Amino acid sequence: MIKNVFIALLLVSISPLTIADTIEIAYKDLYSHLRKLDNEDTQHLQFAFGFLKVPQKQTLCTITKGEIITDKQVLPIAISPEQRFTVPFEKALKMADALVRIEVDPPKNQCDMSVQLETTAQWLKRSYTATDLSLILTQYRNFFNEMGGFMSFMMPQVSGLQIQFADESLSQTLPNDISIIAGVLRLNSNKIKDLEVLLLPEAPLRITALTQR
Repeated sequence: MIKNVFIALLLVSISPLTIADTIEIAYKDLYSHLRKLDNEDTQHLQFAFGFLKVPQKQTLCTITKGEIITDKQVLPIAISPEQRFTVPFEKALKMADALVRIEVDPPKNQCDMSVQLETTAQWLKRSYTATDLSLILTQYRNFFNEMGGFMSFMMPQVSGLQIQFADESLSQTLPNDISIIAGVLRLNSNKIKDLEVLLLPEAPLRITALTQR
C-alpha cells in the first residue's frame, strides 16, 4: 500500500531520541510532512502518531504525557484513548526549533513510531451523506496521487473507504446491503455512489482509505 510506503519514508526522516522513558522528536521533522496536507485537496486528512510495541507490533505503547516545548512555552498534547496524538501545523513552532516530548509507559526500547493517515475529527460522526463520503474519498485520492507523482502507475489505487469502530466486536447489518464486520465497515466507490445517507450505530474511531492494485 502506498500509505505503508509513505510511512516507511516518514520514519526514515524522523529520528526520535529516547531518554529514559521519554521520546523526543524535533518538531521540524514532523512539520515537513504535515505541510503535505496543508492544501484544499487534502485539508480533511491528518496524521495521527503513536508508538507500536515491539516485537509483536499489534498494540500501541501507553503514552502518559505529551507536550511541545520551546524556549518560551510548553504546549500540552492531547492523547487519544487509542494512544495516538496529533500536533498542530504551525510555522512558528518550526522557527522556534520546538521539541515534541512524549512520555511512554513501557521501557523505551519497546516502542517504534507509527503514523496513521486518517480523516480529521470533524468527520467522525454517526450520519453521512453520499456527498460527505465522496468528499472524503476524493481527499484520499488526491493525497495518494500527489504522493505517487510520476511513479503513480506503481501505486495501488484508492477504491473506497474503511470505517473503523472502537468496538472490535461490533458486527451489524445495515440497510443497502452494508455490513459492519468485527468493528470494520468497508465501502467501495460504487457503493458510496449508490448511497443517499449512511447511518451508523455509533461514531467511528477513524476513516481510512481502502486500496487495491
